This record gives sequence, structure tokens and C-alpha cells, in this order.
Amino acid sequence: MTKDTNSAKISKNMENSSTAVIGGGISGLAIAYWLSKSGTPVTLYEASDQLGGLGTFFQYRNVFLEKFYHCMLPSDKHLLGLLREIDLENKVYWKDTSFGFMHKGELYGLNTPFELLCFRPLSFIDRFRVGLTGLWGSICSPNGLDEVTCVEWLSRLSGKRAFETFWKPMLQAKFGDRYHEVPALWFWTRFNREKGGNKKECKGYIHGGYRRIVEALSESIKAQGGTIKLQASIEKVDLNAEGRLSVLIPNSEVEVFDRVVITTPISFFNKAISGSRLAEECPKIDGAIDMQGVVNAVIMLRRGFTKHYWVAAIDEDIPFQGIVESTTLLEKSDTAGMHLIYLMNYIHRTDALFNKPEHEILDNYIVGLKKLFPDLQNEDIVDRFLFRAPFVEPLYTIGYQKRKPPTVLIPGKLYMATTAQVYPDVTSWNGSVGLAQKTVDQILRDFCKTRDI
Repeated sequence: MTKDTNSAKISKNMENSSTAVIGGGISGLAIAYWLSKSGTPVTLYEASDQLGGLGTFFQYRNVFLEKFYHCMLPSDKHLLGLLREIDLENKVYWKDTSFGFMHKGELYGLNTPFELLCFRPLSFIDRFRVGLTGLWGSICSPNGLDEVTCVEWLSRLSGKRAFETFWKPMLQAKFGDRYHEVPALWFWTRFNREKGGNKKECKGYIHGGYRRIVEALSESIKAQGGTIKLQASIEKVDLNAEGRLSVLIPNSEVEVFDRVVITTPISFFNKAISGSRLAEECPKIDGAIDMQGVVNAVIMLRRGFTKHYWVAAIDEDIPFQGIVESTTLLEKSDTAGMHLIYLMNYIHRTDALFNKPEHEILDNYIVGLKKLFPDLQNEDIVDRFLFRAPFVEPLYTIGYQKRKPPTVLIPGKLYMATTAQVYPDVTSWNGSVGLAQKTVDQILRDFCKTRDI
């Protein structure tokens, strides 16, 4: 938190200044943790029955597994800093990992210059240009990249043929038919986070899973006097006659706070303040930033398929776009001894495929997996589960850095820290924790100004 303020004075004064944090994902948890640590009474509201957002989990045998795959990178300074603060950094373990690319049933490793030179789907000159694109992406300035699309930038660097064969399918896998609007700055940030200055790809995981992080934060919030309310869906946020913020839960009394921090999707916020006095007071938030969803299968197997942690599977007849073989990273003690893979399909929540019956989606995923790995037998599959999330990745458009919503909506009263504001950082727990840090620092600065601390 802010280092240039008197912590004791802040803590003493914050005791009489209450805060509501709406949304129990990692951003909301981190904000509630730091604010409760500063002395303010905090109430955290979560609409579902579980904290963690995209880091929610389910029990499988004697372990807890994430519904959506997670890992850490050595460059994740915000997340690792938070883990250090709550005494969990020493529970993180690291392994060298690798990336694979599946093209027309053939698997290619793409982790070294030699492997790239052996990538037959591209001509020799195109392989060379793709390699130069990666090199240039690691050293070039990001200035101006928010004003040019990935399509234009990557086509110029790698050539149109290489873009169509290599880059376009991966962009489509993430953003669907909106891939052509995504700024090159998104690619630059993602590429440099993955590489992180390391020659070898390396990823980390925490013993006991991400549930351990969620529990440590929630326990600390409560130990510091905070309140956590689950299955507490907010219907309305407004300003009362005294100028304080009110929060309404259906079939419950209105609760009043000195400030509110919104960490849920922007669409929720716009709905919650619609027609209210608060809507007249705060700046209009661009609701045009839409979100891509994901349909994610978790498959327990008796064996694995590849040595790679992540494999892009972009053939048109495959019903998912990526395979994460988590067991190449996770220790067996964290997977109940099973070989664990995630199959993900990034798709909009309004798409018919998003809303298909669970058994139908899982059956199609298994058929696709057998196409890629014909030796897969039914007896190799131990268990399978399906999870969906409607709001995962913002669908960015060029110039978004200038248009993204501000953190401060009403100084001293209303703040926002959502996934749509993490940009240009990558959408991840690290990016969300970094935004949470900035938000808390701003809240404390604003508080100090009003109290002349």
C-alpha cells in the first residue's frame, strides 16, 4: 500500500469510514484485504456461493481443483508480492514448461529457434519472419501499438501467409469473429509476460491450489474485522439523502457505506445504478466493452498425451481451441494422482454453443480429443466435468487505453476495479492484483486529502 502516508494515523481515522466491496474475485478479495488491514470496516459481497471468481474450485477426491486452469509466471510481481505478504510465496513451486501447436493432426513444439525452423505448415521464409516477429516483440517499444490492430501489425512483420496460417487461428481462438479489432498492444503485453525475459518457459503453481490463496485472504479479512457475505446479489447501488452510498440486496435491508468499490463486470454496474441519483452524479461508463466467455472441460485421465503444458488446437473440426496438460506442471499430490487436462473454447455467452447441454458439449470434446489422439481409449478417461463462465476476456478495440473506465468515479466515494480496466496488462490474477493495489492506494490518498493526514 501507499508508503508515503502515516499508517497509524490512517488506521485510526479509517475506523469510522466503512467500505463495501462488490464482487468476490481476486480483485475484490485483494482490495478487501488491504482496506481491512488499513483499519476501515469492510463488507465484501459475492453473488455466488463461493469466492474466487475465475479462480473458483471444486472438490475431486481428496483435492480441490480449479474450474478454469491457472498458473503463475516469474514476471507476476503483483501476485507474488501478495502471496509473500500473506505468507504463501514459499508454497509456490516452479517447473520448466513448453508450448505445442497442433496443425492437421500433427503436433509441433514451438519453443526454440530449431523447432520453429522445423514447423512445416509455414514456408522457410515465413518461419524466419515469425521468428523475427517474436524477437522484435521482445525488444520493441509498445508506444503506438494501441492504435494499430494485431492483424495489421503481425501481417506487416510476419507476412500475410504466416498471419493466416499461424497468428490468425490463435487470435480467433481467443476472440472469435472480433479478432480483427484487437490492438497489437494486447499481443505485445501477452508475449512479454509469457517470456518474462527468460530463455526457457517457466510456470508456477501453489501447493493446495488457488483455493489456498482465496482462503488465506478471506480468513485475513475476517480476522481484521471485515465481513464476507456470500449469495448476496446486489440489486441497487445509490446515493441517499445524506450523500452516503446505499447497497440493496433483494429481500434484505438497505446497507449504507461511506464508499463502494465495484469489481464486477461493467454491465452489472450500469444495471445497478440505472435510474438512480448515483447515475446522475458519476461519469457515464462506456458499456460498449463486451466480454468473451469460455466453456471449459476438466478431464481426468490415466495417462497424458504430450510433454507440453499448453497446446494450441486450431483445426476447424476440433470443438475446442486449446489443451492444457496441467500434470506437466502440477504435482500428483495436487491432482489426486490423476493426469489432468483442461479443454477450453472461448466463445460469447450469446452463442448457441455456449448454452448447449453439458453432456453434448463433453461428448463433442471427447470426439475432438480422439481425432487429435486416435489411440485414446474410453477406459483412459476416468472422469469429466464442464464449467462455463460468461465474462472472461474483454473484447478490446483499438484506442482502448484512452477509453478504459477510470478507477475513481466519485472521489472518496465510488471506485471501480474490473477486468476491463487491467489493460494493457494481461487479464490474469496478477493483473487484477496490480489493479487492486492501485485502487487501494488511490482510496487511501483520497481519504488522507479529506482528513488532512
